Parts: sequence; structure tokens; C-alpha cells
Amino acid sequence: QVQLVESGGGSVQAGGSLRLSCAASGYTGSYNAMGWFRQAPGKEREGVAAISTGDDSTFYVDSVKGRFTISQDIAKSTLNLQMNGLKPEDTAMYYCATGRPLLLRRMRSYEYKYWGQGTQVTVSS
Repeated sequence: QVQLVESGGGSVQAGGSLRLSCAASGYTGSYNAMGWFRQAPGKEREGVAAISTGDDSTFYVDSVKGRFTISQDIAKSTLNLQMNGLKPEDTAMYYCATGRPLLLRRMRSYEYKYWGQGTQVTVSS
């Protein structure tokens, strides 16, 4: 079992920054990637960024490239998402997840087995 707990969400104005964190506990060694997903009201969940736990390679969806940075601290079992230049369209519930995706860039929800409870990010214009 793996437990994931997100923190760091909040409300900011457009152009602002937030840093999300995800604390992992339990047996995480079986999984080769961690990712951030988000879901806005009335929309499907979408992948935002992912990182390989093995080689630190990363993937970002086009809409956040250059603004968001995913990172991990293996020793602390923590996943982070630094979000700069936030836009109103970034407003969503953000979830961290871990799994064994075949390809990091696919960001398919079903390839991620364990999920956190989510943290809300609201960006006002």
C-alpha cells in the first residue's frame, strides 16, 4: 500500500506562484514514476507533469511547459510541483499519483495506481 498526501494549494492572482508537495509513505519501490494530474469542474482529469523515479526524466503537458517544474526528493519521499506564471485556466483540483506507466509522456490515469486526495488551486484574473 502507498499513501499520498498533497499540500500547498491555495488561491492566488494570475501571474502568481504556488508550490505543491506530495508526501509518499508505504512501499513506493514498486513504482517507476510519479505524476501530477488536475481536474477542473466539468472537465476530465488531465495529466500535468510526470517524473521518473529512476532517472529523473520529466514530462510536461504543453500548456504548462516553461511555467511548472516537477521535482522529487527520493530521500524524503516527496514530490513537488513549482507553479509559476499561474493562469485562471490552471484552476483545478491537483492530485499526485504513482504508478508504472509504459511511457512517461502518456500520462494515462489508469497507469497510476495510487492517488492522493487532492489539493485545490484557484487562480483569479
